[in-house]
Parts: sequence; C-alpha cells; structure tokens
Amino acid sequence: MAEVTAAGRPDRDALLATKLHMPRSRPGLVPRARLADLLEEGADRGLVLVAAPAGYGKSVLLAEWARERTPPVAWLSLDAGDNDPVRFWRHVLAALDLARPGIAERVGPLAGPPAPPSYNALVSALINDVVAEPGPPSVLLVLDDYQLITSQAVHTPVRFLLQHRPPGLCVVLASRSDPPLGLARYRARGELGEVRAADLRFTVEEAAELLGQAWAHLDLPAAAALAERTEGWAAGLQLAALSLRGQDDIGRFVADFTGSHRYILDYLAEEVLERQRHDLRDFLFQTSVLDRLNGSLCDAVTGRDDSQELLEEADRSGLFLVQLDDVRGWWRYHHLFADLLRARLERDPDRTRRLHRNAAQWYEQRGLPDEAVRHALAAGEPERAARLVEEHFDTVFNLRGEQATIQGWLPALPADLVRSRPRLLLAQAQMASMRGDLEAMEPLLDAAEQVIGHAEEEPFEPSTGRAGSLLVNARAMLALQRSYAAQLRGDAAATAALTREAMAQLNADELMLNSAVQGFLAMAEWLRGRLSAAEEAFESSVGWWHREGQVTTTAWGYYCLARLQRSQGRLDAAARTCGLALDAAGGAGQRLLPAAGPALIGLAEVAYQRDDLGRALEDVNRGITLCRQFVHTPPLAAGLVTLAWIRQASGDQYGARDAMAEAMSFSAGPAGLLNPVPAQLARLLLTQGDAAGAAKWVADCGLDPDDPPDYPREPGQLVLARLLLVRDQPDRALALLGRLDAAAAGQHRAGSLIEIRALRALALAARGDNQGATGALTSAFRLGCPEGWVRLFADEGPAMAAALAGVIAAQRDCPAAAAIPFGYLARLQRAFGAGQKAARHAQPSRLVEQPTGRELEVLAMLAAGRSNQDIAGELFISLDTVKKHVSHLLGKLGARSRTEAVARGRELGLID
Repeated sequence: MAEVTAAGRPDRDALLATKLHMPRSRPGLVPRARLADLLEEGADRGLVLVAAPAGYGKSVLLAEWARERTPPVAWLSLDAGDNDPVRFWRHVLAALDLARPGIAERVGPLAGPPAPPSYNALVSALINDVVAEPGPPSVLLVLDDYQLITSQAVHTPVRFLLQHRPPGLCVVLASRSDPPLGLARYRARGELGEVRAADLRFTVEEAAELLGQAWAHLDLPAAAALAERTEGWAAGLQLAALSLRGQDDIGRFVADFTGSHRYILDYLAEEVLERQRHDLRDFLFQTSVLDRLNGSLCDAVTGRDDSQELLEEADRSGLFLVQLDDVRGWWRYHHLFADLLRARLERDPDRTRRLHRNAAQWYEQRGLPDEAVRHALAAGEPERAARLVEEHFDTVFNLRGEQATIQGWLPALPADLVRSRPRLLLAQAQMASMRGDLEAMEPLLDAAEQVIGHAEEEPFEPSTGRAGSLLVNARAMLALQRSYAAQLRGDAAATAALTREAMAQLNADELMLNSAVQGFLAMAEWLRGRLSAAEEAFESSVGWWHREGQVTTTAWGYYCLARLQRSQGRLDAAARTCGLALDAAGGAGQRLLPAAGPALIGLAEVAYQRDDLGRALEDVNRGITLCRQFVHTPPLAAGLVTLAWIRQASGDQYGARDAMAEAMSFSAGPAGLLNPVPAQLARLLLTQGDAAGAAKWVADCGLDPDDPPDYPREPGQLVLARLLLVRDQPDRALALLGRLDAAAAGQHRAGSLIEIRALRALALAARGDNQGATGALTSAFRLGCPEGWVRLFADEGPAMAAALAGVIAAQRDCPAAAAIPFGYLARLQRAFGAGQKAARHAQPSRLVEQPTGRELEVLAMLAAGRSNQDIAGELFISLDTVKKHVSHLLGKLGARSRTEAVARGRELGLID
C-alpha cells in the first residue's frame, strides 16, 4: 500500500509550501507605519479584516507587518481548491504547524479520510491544542485571498472558529470583499480590527516616495497629481513607477494619466509590456495560463529551455511577480497583471488551448490531478479530464477524503461524457453509498451497467496502484455496489449472489476489492442469520483492514462485529471487541479519533443493557460527539437510540423522543436489520402509549402477523408482536413469536431468543397462562443471566414486572426457576424503578403480592436476629400469628428459609 500515499507527494508538498510562504519583502518598499498601527490595534482584539479590491497591496502590507511581529505567524494563501473543506483545514493545520510544531499531527486525523460530516470537532481540537500551550507568544493565523472561498462547508467551521477563538490565536482575513462570517457581531462588540480601501490608499507623501524611486527628479506636484488620479491605488502607482523609467516628458505623461482603475491598468500595462524584449513579453503572455510558475513547468508549457532565467529577470524588473518561496523556485503573477495578460492571450484561442494542454501534461506526469484536470478542461480535452478524475478518484476520495473536490470536477465535465464512462458513474455511486442513499445509487448503477463494456476500451492506471483501487475492476465494482444496495434493502440472497459475482471478476492483485468482497460475504451471512459464520468472516476482514492501516474501515468492521456478538447475546464479547476498536483508534493517553466513536457507542449499548445507566450515558455522549465526525452515520444513529432509551429509563419521555427523532435523521436505507432505528422509534411510541403511531409504522412497512420469519425484518416483526399485545390479541402474538422462536433457535441466535421468549411470557400471561408465562420467562432469564441482560426486560414495563414476580415466587417450588440466581432477579426488580437511585431506594420492589406493613416489621426483626417468641412479645401478637407472617413472607419472596427471606428482602430494597 506504500505506493498509494507516495504518488505525486513530493510535488504536492512543494505546491503546498508555496501556499504557506509569506510574500517576500521587495527592495524599495515604502514603510507605512500608520497601517501597521491599525493592524496592531486589530491584533489586540484577536480578529482583523483587511478588505479592499484587487491591487491595493493587502498581501504586501500584511507580510511586512507580520514579519516584524514577535508571535509566530501561520500564513496561508488560499486558492479555489481550498473550497474543499478537508483540504482547507489540512492546509490551515499545515500553516499552524510551522508556528506550533506538532499540531497537524495531533489534530490532522480529524480531517479524515474519509471526510467528516462536520468540522466542529476538528476546530474544537485545534482550539484546545492552542489553549493547551500556556502563555505567550500567541499565534497569528493569516488567511490571504479569502474571497476565493465560496463554499458554505468552509465558511461554517470558520465561523465556529471565530465564535470560540482562544486568547492565544489572532485570526487575520485578507479579502476583496467582506466574507460571510457574521463579522457584524464582532464589530458591534469592538472585537474586530479593520483596514479598508480608504486606509490602504497611498497618501501624497507615500506616493512621492514610491514614485521617486523610479524617477529621482519627480517633483511633489507631479507625484500629487499621480496619487490623485490613481486615488492612491497601489497597483496603479506601481505601474506608473515602471512607466516613468522610460519617459522623456514627465509632464505630458502625468497629464495623459487619467481615468478609471481599469483604464489606468490597461494603459500602464500596455506601456510596460511594450518596453519589454519580444521574447520576454511573449513568455509573460504564454505563462499567464498558470496559477504558479517555476522553471520546469514554464519550459514544458512554452517549449523553451531558459524559463528560470526569464522568471528571475522578470522578478528583478518588478514585473508583478510574487515570489512564493525563499529559493527563487516558485512565483505567481499579481492577480491583476495575470488577468490582463490572459485577456491578451485569449485573442488566440488555439494557442491558449495548446498552452493549457502542455500544462495538463506536466501536472499529470507529476501526479497533481487538481491542476491537470483544470488545464485539460481549459484545453478543450474533456475526455482527458474524465480519465484523470477516474484515475485519481481512489486517492482523492478514498485516501484523502476530499469529496468536495470530486464533486467540483464532475459538473465541469459534459453530461453525455459522464454517462458514457462507467467508472465515473461508479465513482458517483460510491459517494452516494457512503450516505446510504439508495435513490441516488441505483440509477447510477443502472447507467453504469449500460456502458460497462467501455471500461475495457482504454488502459486504466489508478493513482493508488491496482492494489489500492476500487475502480480498477469496473465489473467487480458494479456487482459490489449492487450487493451493497441489496444489503440496505435487507435482501440476503441478492447480497450473497452479487458478492459472489464480484468475486468471480476479481484478480489476485486487486486487494482493496478483495477485502471489500470478504466484508460483503460477512454481511450476507449476517442477513441470513448465520451469525457464527458472519463473525468469523468479519474477524478475518477486520484483521486485514487493521494491518493495512485502514482506520475508518477497521472501526466500521469492529462496530459490525460487536453488533453481531450482541445479536448472539454475548455482551462480554461485544465489550471486548469495542475495547480492541478503541485501541486501534487511539489508546489511553491519546486523543481519540472519530473512528473511536462507534466503539464507544457499542460500549454504551452494553452498559445500558446491564442497567449501568451512568456509565452508558458517559460513553454514549462521548461516542455521539465523535460519531458526528465519523463518515458512516449508522453508529451515530445507534448512539442516539441508546441515548433515547437512557432518557426513557430515567423518566425523561420528551428527551427520549427528541433523541429518537434525531436518530431518524441519521438512519440510512430502508428499515430492517441494518437500519433498526425506525423499529426502535415504533417501540418507543408503544412504550409511551402511542399505539396509533406504532400501528401506522407497522402498516407502512407492510408487516403482517402471518408473515414467515425473516431475520432482516425481525426488528419490525417484534414491534408487531408488541402491538398485538397492546391490542389484546395474545393468540396472534403467540403464533408469530412461536415462528420467530423456532427460526432463532435453529440458528442459535441467543440475542433474538432472549427478546422473543420475554415477549412470549407477556403473551402467555395476557392469555391467563401464568404457569406458561413463568416457564417462558425463566427460559429467557437462563439465556440472559450469564451476560447480565437487564434493560431488555425492564423496558417492557409493568407487565414484565408482574411476570418477573411470578418467577421469584416460583423459585420455592419450581426447579427451573430456582436455578436462576436470585441476585440476578433482584437486579431485574431494581431496574423497574424510574431509573434514578433515589426512586429505586424509596419505592418498594414489585412482587406478585406486596408484603404488608406488619410483614415488613416482622422481616426487619428477622434481619435483626430475633426469634419468633421475641417478635411475638415485642409486637404483642401470638406466636401462631408470627408464624403465619413468616410463612407469608417466604411465599411472597420465593424463599425456603428465614435466612433466605432476609437476604432477598435486602436485595429487593425492602429492608436495610
């Protein structure tokens, strides 16, 4: 897998370095102390905005000011590619890393891959990291050219950063316009320093100093006239200074110099360009197609071999080149100058396309797809651009998580071209599958199938190498995507058949696809209810993913494995699996990655079932926070479901409904085994007395009591059984539960059997068969006791509490009931309280028949070691009456002796 991360890396790093470099100080720069004072005042407030149109010298001013400051500076020159939020934050962290070494390593993993659904956790971690380093110096973060950011996905987390900016961080924004970051509130609170176009205009004295460097004999009136006619515009004055060098009649030059900024720019640029040698002027025009310039790239674009020398000459001549490093390796043209050059060049469209074609080839050879795609499109070569998108999809989307970049490329391609290329369609289907969006996936897969033969018509060399690519084998990927759609629908047979179809298409060196196939085979076994086979397959796949360093896939695999183990009733095994997942995502002492979120959700689910509500709440809150950054939403939905039941158990019905409603917003795909959230919502509605709402959901799902057992639909069928009980139809419920029990027993699915037999007990009790209810519930307890299952029973409410009391009473005479440890039954009894400790201790436990007040007095005296004679004397009752009270206590508590009665009374909270 090493080749996956190596492709194009040195050149990518070099380009990134140019974005982190402050513009170099130029000879003859005019000091502007008044502006430095404004910036200092703003820095004291923690937020600075420098806003003015192009050519006002924003970047130069900020660079000169920052260079003189003591605090470390993190500089980032933004470009259009930074509208991908993953890339934006990686670049911000890279800039900050130069000022605070180590911050990128500590916080960077929160950017993915894959891309997180929200960046608040990343920004919070960044803030905490800055806060963790106490005392001065603070960090100055400069975001230059912010007007190029148009993505709300970037603006939103930047707003979050500004809202929670720590004292040790000063943020400086340079933009041609006010960015949509809610700056008005900071202005109103006096927390924003501003430098505007009016401030940036050169005064007469500053203009005279600048122009005097070009023409020593320029008098003050002439300088004042030029300053007035340019309105102090830095770009206009700089061009005027260049033009002055060749003027014989300064007075006439000044007199002719008038008009708008655009006119001034065109006029002066014409003057400057006409004075350059033909070869240098032509070089400037040709290389204007490039956003960044270096010798090798310019040679490739122009066909010359002296580009480095020409770049250095242009730089020395002050021809609006901005140096992007300290070794004279990379430059860019000033934006205004580049626009003017391109406008002239585009008068020759064929030449322009040829130059873009050369640039695309240079970038492609160096594994830099962003620039290669852009230049290929500008060259009028959409097929080449499409091929580049396909070849780099695995790297950009799967390895770097830059989904927004892919989504920016695709609309630029002709729609007919996209529909004719199966790999582009499969790439879009892959992005939709990450959202669980069947409606978007399936039309894309249908379209890909129509043109799948085109995949073999041209060679395909993925940037990751064949081992790390999902698109390398289009036919196998198509089958796998259809298999995933079948999984979301709960179709076990189709999942298995399509996965085997994919397997038949695979080659031995297509390791990523092979690992996906193994995972999908595990899912097929799970959907069939073959949990042991699914567990074995998942363990094999997770081990491979972990060894290959696929953190997100490993986390997902462990999450599925823990769910499988809970389905088998094995809470201890599920907890161990979640522990392994936490170790893989960052062990003790490390900042947990979003990949740890699903493991914490799994631990919370185990703790909840064991009625450890405090631990469950702690784990689920941490897990939900991390899962909001995790690319797959099912763990987040599951965490919100667990939070809902914790709140319900604690008496907070409104909070439970709120959490369940949010869980629904994150549930993916149709209701079923892989998306149990809708069934959990219906179950909560029943618990809270909304039978009509649950009935509507059952009807919408097409569930019928006469349906055969179907494991993928089992969560819904169990809701239906509960609904039948609420409607007083225990016989129909028993028939359904009997079929489900037989299917689960045949596949040794203990988790299912615990729940099914608990509901059978309720159905039997509702029919008046108390002995049968006790037997069914005893069977459920026998399965649930070794692993500590509690809430599955307690959440069924008063009817289950009554059935439990029957088991307790039966312990005296029924060997099967007597085999259930009374300590476990006492835990179950305590769980039927309101979920709060005070309530549990204040309320007597529910029994078939509650002890009377006199019997509780007798029980307390038995606990104190009093004899029957002592009790009779103290309570002024006969010895026979004491013996009757003791006999009643033994029956109600299901005890065989006075000592056992006292022990059970204590466990049930009846006595201290």
